[in-house]
Order: sequence, then C-alpha cells, then structure tokens
Amino acid sequence: MSPQSSTVGVLDRHFRITERGSTLSREIRGGFATFFAMAYIIVLNPIILSSAKDMYGHQLDYGQLVTATAVTAAFTTLLMGVIGNVPIALAAGLGVNTVVALQLAPRMSWPDAMGMVVLAGFVVMLLVATGLRERVMNAVPLSLRKGISIGIGLFIMLIGLVDSGFVTRVPDAAHTTVPLQLGATGHLDGWPVLVFVLGALLTLALIVRGVPGAILISIVAMTLLAVVVQAAADLPAGAWGLTTPKWPGTPVATPDFGLIGQVSLFGGFAKVGVLTGVLFVFTVLLSCFFDAMGTIMGVGDEARLTDADGQLPGINKVLFVDGIAVAAGGASSSSATTCFVESTAGVGEGARTGFANVVTGALFAVALFLTPVATMVPSQAATPALLAVGFLILANSVREIDWADYTIAIPAFVTMVMMPFTYSITNGIGMGFLTFVVLRLAAGRGREVPAAMYVVAAVFGFYYLMPALGLT
Repeated sequence: MSPQSSTVGVLDRHFRITERGSTLSREIRGGFATFFAMAYIIVLNPIILSSAKDMYGHQLDYGQLVTATAVTAAFTTLLMGVIGNVPIALAAGLGVNTVVALQLAPRMSWPDAMGMVVLAGFVVMLLVATGLRERVMNAVPLSLRKGISIGIGLFIMLIGLVDSGFVTRVPDAAHTTVPLQLGATGHLDGWPVLVFVLGALLTLALIVRGVPGAILISIVAMTLLAVVVQAAADLPAGAWGLTTPKWPGTPVATPDFGLIGQVSLFGGFAKVGVLTGVLFVFTVLLSCFFDAMGTIMGVGDEARLTDADGQLPGINKVLFVDGIAVAAGGASSSSATTCFVESTAGVGEGARTGFANVVTGALFAVALFLTPVATMVPSQAATPALLAVGFLILANSVREIDWADYTIAIPAFVTMVMMPFTYSITNGIGMGFLTFVVLRLAAGRGREVPAAMYVVAAVFGFYYLMPALGLT
C-alpha cells in the first residue's frame, strides 16, 4: 500500500468519510466553498470592532483585529472538524460583536470587555458539562428565540447602513425630531456611497442567482472599484472612513498577534458593578447560545447527520467545542466565535464530515499572511454583506414565529424591534422576556412560563429599575 493510500485510509476512518456517503474530493470542495462563503468576516469583524471606542477612548488596531479574527477562525474551525467531526465552520459572530463593541466596550476597557466574552465561553462549557444547556434552551419558547435572531438581523442591517454612510445621524443643530437621514445631507452623495449601493445590489443579485460565495465576490469586486475610484478622484483622507482603498504595495505581511491574550477576566465588574456585569455576560451568552444551537441543528439536518428523532449524534462534543470557541474569541480580542450558517455552502458541495473543516481552517490560516490585502477594503465595499446577512437571518426565522398566539408573537415583535430602535441587543432581549412573562400572566397562562424565564425576567426588571432606585 502506498503512503498516499495509507493516509487516505487514516483520514477516511477518523472522519468516517465513506460511512457518511462522501468522498475526499467532496470534502475538499465543501471546505473551499464554506471558506469563500464566510471569508468576508475577516474584513467585517475588524471594521465593526475597530470603529468602537472603550470608556477611555481607545480603539483596537484594525490590522491586529484581522490577524486575531483569522487565527481564531482557523483554530476553532479545525477543532470542530477534528473533535466534533461535523462540517460546521466557526468565526467571529456577527451580532455578538456588536454587543461587545456597542454595549460592553463603552462601559469599560477593551480587555475588560473581552474578559466577559471569555467568561461567557466558560459558562457555555459548564452548561454543556452539566447537561443544562439543553434545558436552558428549552426554557425560551421557539418564537421568542426566533425574535432574538430577527432582532439581531435588523440591528446588523442598521449597522451596515450607518457604517457605510448610506444613513447618518441628523445633527442636533438641525432642530428636527427626525433622528436619521439619507446620506450625509439628506441625499445620497459621493463616490463611497455609490460604491456601497452598487455593492448592495451586486450582493443581492448574486444571492438571488444562487452564486456560491456571493458575499465574497461582491466585496472583492467593490474593493477593486473603490481602488479605481480613489486613484481617479484622489478623495481626501477620511472620505472612506477607517480605511482608504489603496494597493498596499505588497499583499503579504507577517501577522501581528498583538491583541492575543489582552484580556482582563473580572476587571469589567469593577467598572459596571456585579449585576450589570452578570447581565452583560448573560447577553453575550444568549447571543451565542441560540444562534449556535440553531446553526448546528440546521446544518446537521441539511447534511443528513441527524437520526430518526432529529437528534445529532455526538452533539455534546459539538456544543463543547462551541463553548471553547466563544472563550477563544474573547482571549484573542476578536469577540465571541460561533458556528456559521454559511457552512451550508460546503454541505451543498457535498461536505458531510469534519475534514471539510480542516480545509476551511487551513484556508483561514493562509489568510493570516494576507493582512495588507484585507486592510485595504473600505467599509463601503464590505458592509453590503451586513444587509445580505440580515436578510438571510430574517428569511430563515420570521416564518417560524407563531403569529396567531399574541402572548408569544408580541414579545417576539418587541424583541426584534427594540434591538435596532434602542441600538441595544441587551434591551431587545430584556424587554422581550419581560413582555412574554407579563402577557402570559395576563392571559392566565402563568403555569406555561418556565421557572427559568421568571428568574431571567426578574433580573432584567431589576436592571431597568436600578436608575430609579438610585443604584447606578
């Protein structure tokens, strides 16, 4: 037997490739497809995190964030493939990174905020180890979970519109009750906004046509257009926001690991207090918790890995790796890492095992050395992906809400609208939970509310009353 055949045999046995009706070539194609479908996160996550400031006015370095995002995606995706043996790739989660950037960081330092992400990961691992994760999952009704996902999708879309300059805040001097406006002056104006509009249309058109890697294709195309526009128009510094679309000279550079390990586990509690700190950890936990569960089961079902009862064999291994990923994201300062629904792109190419993850993880590792290329991508080229991802979240979730039952439909509605309208994921979750408990009690259905929901709603109620009670 040749060394090559022996290696293939070892891989086949470990990943059970033949047993699951796949082939090595399908797994490789699937790994590539998943990477190209989700590689946009290498650009988007740094844009979201680097645009925010902590309570001291500090911003994270964009180039270091690119490295942190790529290395964490590579490590956790490989870990999920080798241990979990499922074709589910992981990277910094869109939604939870906005929690870190907009809710946690402004109240503490960046190391403090990332420490809370690590703590959330530890809690996830503890819940898995004790068997409580499934019970907590069952405590929140499906419709309310979907409302949380939709709210995050709407919030992501608003972030994209604002970061691109398509929507801006109306200055206070305008003496108007309208908080937002189209463009910087009430009209669409300028080359950067045009690049965003073209990027949004291209992304959505490619998605409609079912083109694999639609988001990445759009980002690359719009970046090239932005480079041409910048060279021709010579726009001033700051016209594109954080980055200027210029060719960096050399596309390869040594990764900057400066953010790895910059974490303070309990420093945030000294800044915001124990109760607020616990709620922040809970919010990060919840954002990762339900998205990951839905993605794992959805991808598992599409890959035909579930049994007759709809259960995924070996789910505890998968869930535990997900907990490790959350903590690893905080430890690298790239925000919580979670399972990506874009893994379905690889499943569509035939991936059925964790070997596809090995391929995807290896590609993320290669991307570590292409930081100069990633840092030339302007937000106007990358943020159209936020609109697309937001739409996909809505499309996958809205139909699963029981709109006929007002005691659950109204809380789900409150959850989904309060996230973008208050610019706070924490507020959306808290108000949704409180509304659910109150309406079920008002309808005489209090016994249908799980005990855990009463506890969580009470914590949120006390949190909102803290200012009135003089506790903040």
